[in-house]
Amino acid sequence: MVFADMTTTSPVRRSSRTPRLHRLPDFRRLWIGDTVSQTGTAVTVLALPLVAIGPLGASPFEAGLLVMCEYLGFLLLGLPAGAWVDRMRRRRVMITGDLARAVLLASLPLAAWLGVLTLPQLYGVAFGLSVCTAFFDIAYQSHLPELVDDDRLVEANVALEASRTVTAAGAPGAGGALVAAVTAPVALAVDAVSFLASALLLSRIRRPDPRPARVPGARLRDEIAEGLRFVFRDRLLRALVLAATLSNACGTIGASMLLVLLAGDLGMSPFLCGLVFTAEALGGFLGSLLVTRVAARLGEGRAMIASVAVSGMLWLFAVPFFHADGRYAVACLLQGLGWTAFMTFKISAVSLRQRLTPAPLLGRANATFRFLSWGSMPLGALAGGLVGQYVSVRAALWTGAIGELFAVVALLPVVRGGVRGERTDG
Repeated sequence: MVFADMTTTSPVRRSSRTPRLHRLPDFRRLWIGDTVSQTGTAVTVLALPLVAIGPLGASPFEAGLLVMCEYLGFLLLGLPAGAWVDRMRRRRVMITGDLARAVLLASLPLAAWLGVLTLPQLYGVAFGLSVCTAFFDIAYQSHLPELVDDDRLVEANVALEASRTVTAAGAPGAGGALVAAVTAPVALAVDAVSFLASALLLSRIRRPDPRPARVPGARLRDEIAEGLRFVFRDRLLRALVLAATLSNACGTIGASMLLVLLAGDLGMSPFLCGLVFTAEALGGFLGSLLVTRVAARLGEGRAMIASVAVSGMLWLFAVPFFHADGRYAVACLLQGLGWTAFMTFKISAVSLRQRLTPAPLLGRANATFRFLSWGSMPLGALAGGLVGQYVSVRAALWTGAIGELFAVVALLPVVRGGVRGERTDG
């Protein structure tokens, strides 16, 4: 599903003079802006495929293509995006990405109102969103270390992830009710407004956002290659990116067909479809609160292994319970507990990259992770669409859930070689 850090995760002891994170004005603006944006995005996660499945009558394969387009930008532009972000003012990249996403989403309710909404437009908007998100997320993860001290990065990432899961907990259920009340295309306008609000808050950050110094004569190709070498020469980063790539690819095989199963095959209402996402978000929030305790109890390496293994088993157990009766509640519970377990892995690796990667390389290191781990997702969605179309939708869920368990193998070098807390080479 996604990845994160392996450095020491014991709580940082703050002095009485050290302000809490929410009292730092610039971090607070980033935090609130991201929370507002994530609330709208949680509505889109439900509304976008429901537009395809409902009003446009998409087949399982066509629904899989839509999910593929939602991540295709990371595959096509992920690597050069990192090099470009390392050359640009990062906050300006984030604001531009927010504004562009607002325009793209606003085009869908407009097209629906005019009666000209089509699947190709839906694919185009989904791809455009993925391109904007690729740039935004790389800049976002590279900008955070400029707003908080190194010893508070884990704390900041936990705070951001916790607020994301809290907003995501209520948004899908509320989004389902909104879709039922005003139709899915109109519900997408909520996300467009959220991106405008996020851009406004980001523009109010006062910390200087200088253009990074550029090495004279540096070529884009050489800068991209430097980021790739940095990640793959490091044992820990290499293990993380391979595990995340396999987990995301296989997870998307099943995720691309989940709403096809619920809304299409089982005929469940938008509100009920949204409950599984609410359960996942609640589970993720609980997991974000347990990260430091789990790592302290098991040790960083074993905690990462346990996180991926336990979450994979829980998601596998959930598959046979997806039915339009009481079993659906069990499926939602298992999905949520899976995310509780997975958060130790998810939160940890982001902090590792941010803390141990030199600032001039941070955008490219983030881009390498996103290119591989998120770039694998459109391929997983395409595979899910093919399995769903030519075998069965439920077979796609089984295939993805079983495949995710193999991500544990990629993490074995972490336990065998141990986890270090600071970089001593490169």
